[in-house]
Amino acid sequence: PGLCNGAVPGEATKRDENVKRGNWTNQIEFVLTSVGYAVGLGNVWRFPYLCYRNGGGAFMFPYFIMLVFCGIPLFFMELSFGQFASQGCLGVWRISPMFKGVGYGMMVVSTYIGIYYNVVICLAFYYFFSSMTRVLPWTYCTNPWNTPDCTGVLDATNGSAAPLLNLTQLLNHTLKRTSPSEEYWRAPCLRELRPRLCSPGCEPLAGCVGLPLCARRGVCLSIQVVYFTATFPYVVLTILFVRGITLEGAVTGIMYYLTPQWDKILDAKVWGDAASQIFYSLGCAWGGLITMASYNKFHNNCYRDSIIISITNCATSVYAGFVIFSILGFMAQHLGVDVSQVADHGPGLAFVAYPEALTLLPISPLWSVLFFFMLILLGLGTQFCLLETLVTAIVDEVGNDWIIRRKTFVTLGMAMVGFLLGIPLTTQAGIYWLLLMDNYAASFSLVIISCIMCISIMYIYGHQNYFKDIEMMLGFPPPVFFQICWRFFSPTIIFFILVFTVIQYRPIAYNTYVYPPWAISIGFLMALSSVLCIPLYAVYKLCRVEGDTLLQRLKNATKPSQDWGPALAEHRAGRYAPTPHLEVQLLNPEKPRSEDVALPGQGSNGSAHSQDSRL
Repeated sequence: PGLCNGAVPGEATKRDENVKRGNWTNQIEFVLTSVGYAVGLGNVWRFPYLCYRNGGGAFMFPYFIMLVFCGIPLFFMELSFGQFASQGCLGVWRISPMFKGVGYGMMVVSTYIGIYYNVVICLAFYYFFSSMTRVLPWTYCTNPWNTPDCTGVLDATNGSAAPLLNLTQLLNHTLKRTSPSEEYWRAPCLRELRPRLCSPGCEPLAGCVGLPLCARRGVCLSIQVVYFTATFPYVVLTILFVRGITLEGAVTGIMYYLTPQWDKILDAKVWGDAASQIFYSLGCAWGGLITMASYNKFHNNCYRDSIIISITNCATSVYAGFVIFSILGFMAQHLGVDVSQVADHGPGLAFVAYPEALTLLPISPLWSVLFFFMLILLGLGTQFCLLETLVTAIVDEVGNDWIIRRKTFVTLGMAMVGFLLGIPLTTQAGIYWLLLMDNYAASFSLVIISCIMCISIMYIYGHQNYFKDIEMMLGFPPPVFFQICWRFFSPTIIFFILVFTVIQYRPIAYNTYVYPPWAISIGFLMALSSVLCIPLYAVYKLCRVEGDTLLQRLKNATKPSQDWGPALAEHRAGRYAPTPHLEVQLLNPEKPRSEDVALPGQGSNGSAHSQDSRL
């Protein structure tokens, strides 16, 4: 028989089914699930608004630099890390126990992201159900929540008897006109224009925070569901792309998207946002990549998978950007303003530009239902893996059969905690909390965690050791480019971005609202809560480890534990192979003297046997 499922040369078949933890059924299941995890709302929601906020093309240049020198190399590192040890984000740190706080930091980050990620899914649910009408509610400016500033594309053809303001009246009334989709985002959904404590439209849908429940052990989604959820978004995006580029003014928006504003490229905030978006979009430092790769077969070619998944992910972000900015160019020409002033520079951009384009399609309610159903699938695909990251880390850490049999209840408990923590974000102030968490909880903390992980593996564990581990697993060492990035480029680039981001720090704002100092302090506490896990656990480990001096404790705390290495015995070869002399240590040290005395009839054979035992 030939090679089977990525086995290295010399191994005809792969008998590496991990019965205790489980494995992916086949390789395509892992790739599609990883694409579903990486290609999420961050591509169609977060990337466009960050690109819009940072000057369009000015954001693209640092984005691709970060992708090549940090994103793809660290993506490969996390996949190979989890696949080699077959452990979650906590268990893998047997490689250097003192840095186990990195795994706890990943769990904290995944918790924060999971909380506010579900609120974005909640908004998608709200728009999904609101689309089930004959006419989309954000099509015209004749609704009770619309203001005199509203001007819609289709109002001129609306048969309603409501009086419409002409261009001169609008300009005399205000310097900025708004679209129906933007006013719908602000009024009925967020209730920004009404003094209400909670948003009744979104509040009933807060229950979707508890949706991601998966009862399977090891893998969340069946392959039949993954085939649909991984491919359906591209169909909807292609329909919107074709419609967007045929709109009048679309070229203006696309040129804004592609043309760099060189003055902004020198801004450290743009580079910091580009770095955070790469880590956010690819899922680096979330712990999800390590978790999903831990269910791979030991000899799976994760190098090829990392290239495919990361390029597919970032290409989807760029593709979604063309859709968004073609619509923004059309809206800018219709409203008579610059592209940079069309809509909010916040998370609501996707809920303004996309719905506006949907009103221009034939049978717009049908396409709107399909589009927001796509957003729900994208969000849930990522949310499943976020939840699985936390559950796998807990189950692997405890490790006994009792908790493995009750993994379903652990999953249910984690989902309920996430549901309760997400409820405050469904109030009227929820959008401000969402933006605060997005800017601090899942921003530079991701970069710091990835940098420390890279340094600990390359310089504490040793780059040569790790390269040999990958060669033992894949049959070839990592390419030279990745070796250089892991050792030099990635940590250096991340370090300088962090330094310049701190130097040029500016408090966040949402439109005209500037966050007060107490809110900024809460944001920094959220960011530090994940990063502080690393030094706190390191101090704890140093206090618990054996050693007479601090240097001895430091060496014992950073060296790999005895159970570090491949999970299955058939893969523990080379320096991971068990040594025969370890069995002699199990002999009772008090009995060698009695064994020296030959029993009657034993003769020389008994003496030889006793000598062999002492040896």
